[in-house]
Amino acid sequence: MNTLIQKPEEVAEGHYRLRIETPATLVPRPGQFINIRVSTGTDPLIRRPFSVYNYEDGALEIIFRVIGKGTEIMRGYEAGRGIDYIGPLGRGFSLCEHSSVLLVGGGVGNAPLYYLARELKKKNNRITYIYGARSARYIYCKDQYRARADDFAAVTDDGTAGLKGFATTLADEYIRKNAYDRVYVCGPTVMMAAIAASASIAGAPVEVSMENYFGCGVGLCSGCTIETTEGLKRACVDGPVLNGNIIVWQSLTD
Repeated sequence: MNTLIQKPEEVAEGHYRLRIETPATLVPRPGQFINIRVSTGTDPLIRRPFSVYNYEDGALEIIFRVIGKGTEIMRGYEAGRGIDYIGPLGRGFSLCEHSSVLLVGGGVGNAPLYYLARELKKKNNRITYIYGARSARYIYCKDQYRARADDFAAVTDDGTAGLKGFATTLADEYIRKNAYDRVYVCGPTVMMAAIAASASIAGAPVEVSMENYFGCGVGLCSGCTIETTEGLKRACVDGPVLNGNIIVWQSLTD
C-alpha cells in the first residue's frame, strides 16, 4: 500500500491536493488516472478515479474537489495514512515534439493538463495554456501552470480573474488565429465538444480527456462507454484520452 506524504492541502475553495508516495516503477503517463479505495469499509464501496496532476521523484499528486461522501472522507486524511489505489490506468495523451500546442482546461479538468504541460515542455514544444474556471476562488496552482506555458490566459465566468467569459470562446479565437499542431482539452463535456469542433474546422488534431464516472476503471463494467464514429469505446481503457474528432458529441450533450 502507498503512503500519503502530507495532509491534503487546500489549493482553492473546495479543491485539495493529495501527494502519495508511490513506487518508482509505476511512472504514469500524462492523462492516466488512478482508482482510489476511499475507505477501509464498504461505504463508499466503489473506488474513485482521479487524474494524475503531477509525478516526480516517487511522489504522485492528484487534485480533487469535494463533492460527495467519498471526497469528504479524503479531505480528512492524515499524513502517513496508507492509500489503496490501482494504477496508473488508461490511455494517456500523445506527446508532440518541437510543436506549437494549445492546452485548454475547465475547472477541476485542468488537473491532468499540468503534468502534460510539464512533459511537453521537456520535448521543446511551444505551449499556449487557457485556464478556465467559474470564479477566481476555484483557480488552483495558477503560478505553476503559468510557469509551464509560453503563453498563459485565465478566463472566468464572472470575471474575477483574468478575462471574463468562457474558455470555449477564447479557445475558438486562438485556434482561428494560430496554427496549432495539436490541441489538448479536459473539462466539462459541452466545453470539450465546442473546442473539438473548432479544432476540427481548423484542421488541428485534438485530444480530449473524458471525465466519465468509472465504475471499475479496468474495462469490466462498461459503465463509461462512449459512442464514437469507430464504434463504442470504454473511456477507462480506450481512454480516458480520446481523439476528439471521433466522439459522437451529441450523444453525450443531449
